[in-house]
Amino acid sequence: MFLVGLTGGIASGKSSVIQVFQQLGCAVIDVDVMARRVVQPGYPAHRRIVEAFGTEVLLENGDINRKVLGDLIFNQPDRRQLLNAITHPEIRKEMMKEIFKYFLRGYRYVILDIPLLFETKKLLKYMKHTVVVYCDRDTQLVRLMGRNSLNRKDAEARINAQLPLTDKARMARHVLDNSGEWSVTKRQVILLHAKLERSLEYLPLRLGVLTGLAAIASLLYLLTRYLLPYA
Repeated sequence: MFLVGLTGGIASGKSSVIQVFQQLGCAVIDVDVMARRVVQPGYPAHRRIVEAFGTEVLLENGDINRKVLGDLIFNQPDRRQLLNAITHPEIRKEMMKEIFKYFLRGYRYVILDIPLLFETKKLLKYMKHTVVVYCDRDTQLVRLMGRNSLNRKDAEARINAQLPLTDKARMARHVLDNSGEWSVTKRQVILLHAKLERSLEYLPLRLGVLTGLAAIASLLYLLTRYLLPYA
């Protein structure tokens, strides 16, 4: 099994593309969902955040107050690094659990929805393929203004706060152009899924795991056959 990192930009249509992949039966892991999960009460990261930042970051129900926590780390690199050091390892653990589940279920590839895939670059080395959901800037601007009821100035400010889609497209292995009709974009998704399904890049890992399991089974047999006392 191999990993596919998928990203996009605000109002580029990434969520709609992911829905198509899911309708095609693909395994999709949302990294943002993982990030919210690991800071819930009962998880190690929740306890460590409270120890590091105090009970002022808690809501009455015990959940992390994301706004208060965000204000605490705003323009404070040391505190931001501390928070990342607490949460990132836990996020990776949760991701590996989900990936392993899909591996056991026989999926050939898993899509990881990673909004900051190219900005942070922390997960890039694990991705066999990278995909960007792209649209031209004018289309992005019009869609964002309509979707969020923003004026042009505010919409441009939100777009400018992100890495340009043109830059992401240059770094990606695959680009899904969502600038035009949705039917065209959907066709691109279907074709990419077919290409990834046909790929044999999943075989080395799966064969390696099966070989390892066979070796363990053989060892257990030998231990049972020769080392355990006869009844």
